[in-house]
Amino acid sequence: MALAIRELIQANNEAAQGLARRLDVNATDALALDHLLSSADGLGPTELGHRLSIRSASATTLVDRLQAAGHARRIPHPSDRRRQTVVATEKAYEEVRAALEPLIDRIEQAGARLTPEQAATTATFLREVAAVMRDYAREQR
Repeated sequence: MALAIRELIQANNEAAQGLARRLDVNATDALALDHLLSSADGLGPTELGHRLSIRSASATTLVDRLQAAGHARRIPHPSDRRRQTVVATEKAYEEVRAALEPLIDRIEQAGARLTPEQAATTATFLREVAAVMRDYAREQR
């Protein structure tokens, strides 16, 4: 079971590289877009940098690149006038959706071959594995 999950993780990394190529951005920018698209309220540049394990200056440069490409924009922070929040643009949503559509369709086709019970069990298992992986990532050495 663990080897199959490892294979899935490796395939996910390869798919992330493929997404970056389709969007014509580097892997870090694609990962940053994923974080922004998953954050309804956006993220501060510092928070984005922490999530990507990059320094503040690098995060600022990254946000500048995403903004220049039309994938992100800076808006005032809702409660602190001194801060900014970075949000994904509609263009980013559309481009990522279009780039991922073939992958999502093929995943849905694979899922359609399962019985409803198998699909429910598989989804529960994958969510549990994701939780274990997140816990592992947060644990200190």
